[in-house]
Parts: sequence; C-alpha cells; structure tokens
Amino acid sequence: MIRLLLVIFAAFVLACSVARAAKLDMTTVNQAQFAAGEPKDVNPAVLKAQILLDRARFSPGLIDGRISENFAKAVAAFQTASGIQPDGKLTQETWDKLMATSANPVLVTYEVTRKDVRGPFTKRIPNRMEKMARLPRLGYRNAVEKLAERFHISEQLLRRLNPGIGFRKAGTMLVVPDVGRDGPPAAVASVEVDKGARLVRVLDPSGRWLAVYPASIGSEEKPAPSGMAEVKRVVHNPTYHYDPHFAFKGVKTRRPFTIAAGPNNPVGSVWIDLSIESYGIHGTPEPGKIGTTFSHGCIRLTNWDAEDLGSMVQQGTKVSFTEGLADAGGEGSH
Repeated sequence: MIRLLLVIFAAFVLACSVARAAKLDMTTVNQAQFAAGEPKDVNPAVLKAQILLDRARFSPGLIDGRISENFAKAVAAFQTASGIQPDGKLTQETWDKLMATSANPVLVTYEVTRKDVRGPFTKRIPNRMEKMARLPRLGYRNAVEKLAERFHISEQLLRRLNPGIGFRKAGTMLVVPDVGRDGPPAAVASVEVDKGARLVRVLDPSGRWLAVYPASIGSEEKPAPSGMAEVKRVVHNPTYHYDPHFAFKGVKTRRPFTIAAGPNNPVGSVWIDLSIESYGIHGTPEPGKIGTTFSHGCIRLTNWDAEDLGSMVQQGTKVSFTEGLADAGGEGSH
C-alpha cells in the first residue's frame, strides 16, 4: 500500500512539474508582467527581463530565466544608467523603464537552416588542453549548442521552450529569444575592466555606460593586470598558443602547443589583444561559468559579448583596470 501511495505521489509531482513547464511558452513570456518576489524556478518575467537587458547591452550573461548574480549585476547596471538607485532587484520602477526600451516581442519563431545543422561539429572535446591540441578544429559539439549560443540561451532552456522538438533538421520551427542588438555605438571612448565587481564596461566620452558585460577576471594565482592598456587588435576565430611559462594547473607538458580555432577553443570566438603582453579580452567555451569562476589572468566574456565588444573597439582604444568593489568569490577555473 505504501509503495502504491509513493508511486501515485511521484506521478502527481511529475504531472505538476510538467504543468509548470508547459506554461513557459511564447505567449506567456511575451505577455509576462512584473510580480514582486524572487522566484526559485525559471520564471517568464525574469526571462523577459533578461532578454530586454541583453538587447540593451546590459548583459545578464547566459539567458536562463533564473535570478542569479549576473542577472542582479545587469539589473543594477541598467538602474544606474536609468537614474534609479542600483540595488540589483527587479522593482516595478525598473521593470517599467526596461519595458520602455523595446516594444518588440522577446520570444520569436526561428526556422532552422541547413547551415545550422550542417556543422562541421566537434562531437568530443577532451578536458585537457594538450589533448585539445590534437584536434583540427574546436567547433560546436552539435546543433543544439550552436543554436543556444546564437540566441544567448542555455541549452536546457532552449529545449524547455521547444519540448519534443528535434534540432537536427533544416526547416524546423523553434521558439527563441530575440537578442538582436542595435549596431555598435559610434561614440566609444574607452573600456573599463572592474576587477572587484567582475564587469567590463564600455564608456562614451562623457563616461556614460554604453554596454556592461559580466566577466571572469584573473585569480589570486594569476591576477589580472592593473593600470592602463590599449587595444592592439581584434582577432576573430583565433587559435590559442600555450606557453609553458604560464604553468597552468592541469597542464603537464613543458613544451609549447597550439590549439586550433573554433568557438570551443579556450579563448572562444574572439581575442581582443591588449598592449600588456599575453593579456587580452576574449570569449569562452563555457558561457554558464562567466562571472562565477576565475580566469588565468585575462578577461573572459561569453562569446557573444566578446564579439559585441570586438565590434566597438579598435586599435588604440583605451582600457583601464580598476579594483572596484569586491564581491563574493567564485570557484577556480582554467
């Protein structure tokens, strides 16, 4: 009898879970309204806010529909830019200002193309960098990863928005975030790397924030630099060159090696080379870890934010490193 009751209870919990997941559709998210409180699960209003923040270049990092540290940072940055007291919380006033930034739906339909599913893909990528160096390319593992990165969304949420739908066939219709940002601003004066807050800000000549991105910035072992630097060049689809003098944890060889290009390369899809030798601002193969882990001294952004920043800067753009206000530390990461 007890076993039967447990089975019935488990079925009830599963049914409730499915019912909650079914509410996360295009209409529900597009029509979501502000509600006080901090939801624990994926929330339509939070998802709507994340997409609008992303569009406005107050990046929440990986869009996942959940309250997180990166989301709070994006909200606080938007509040500061909007003249609202920056507490990082989604208030009614903040919501109203955010809704005023764009009238377009946050979720739209997208037709999968042949290019999306054709690849080339790199199905298996080893963890050790020495083994990565044996691969001819560090491409996406599959179409799901490729599409998720294109729309700045977690793979889990992309699947949840498209239940029962495959991602391998051209012509398939998907529900995805509309993360189309306007063209790069013309009045970019400088870039600020806030090491304490783990943020990268793009400033105009008056100091106004044009864009704010969450970042992984250095560590105690390999701290980020201080002072001023300049952008030397922007390299798209870069290769990665390992120097044994870096002495990274987990890398056992004492010989230099090169890892082929691709979005799953250790520096992602963009390398913004700085005038401080061996330092740069770059992308990452693990967008979900941005802002919550440390780097090997460089400044790591999501691939899409690194690409966005790369479209704004040019040779000679000033980059300042500031200490800012330290926040909760993250876990170590290569």
